[in-house]
Amino acid sequence: MALDYLDFDYSEDDEGTGTWDALASVTAQRLPALVAEVEQLLRWAHQAFAGRRGPVEEGGDWDYNLHAQLENGQPLAIGFDERSGLQLTAPAGQRITLGLTLSASAAFSDALRASYALD
Repeated sequence: MALDYLDFDYSEDDEGTGTWDALASVTAQRLPALVAEVEQLLRWAHQAFAGRRGPVEEGGDWDYNLHAQLENGQPLAIGFDERSGLQLTAPAGQRITLGLTLSASAAFSDALRASYALD
């Protein structure tokens, strides 16, 4: 699977917990494609690591944080549900910046790299 909008930076702490940070800024016309990409990735994570979402330091394999804002810095409400997908309402005609952070065990990071051809 390829990612067109999310460009991840990876870091790792001393305990081996990986952090994948991505930030994408798009025009309102490209927002549906970005939303679809984030949904695809989060659905993959929920399916590939079903029942294993939670803080890595508490035994989970992965967790995530989403945030979004308008180009003027105004935050937008955003959320993800496995059934209904990503919920994000943005006014028309404005650039939107969406951030996704994944915290991950080594197993999750390896699977993410393999599934999305990440280096």
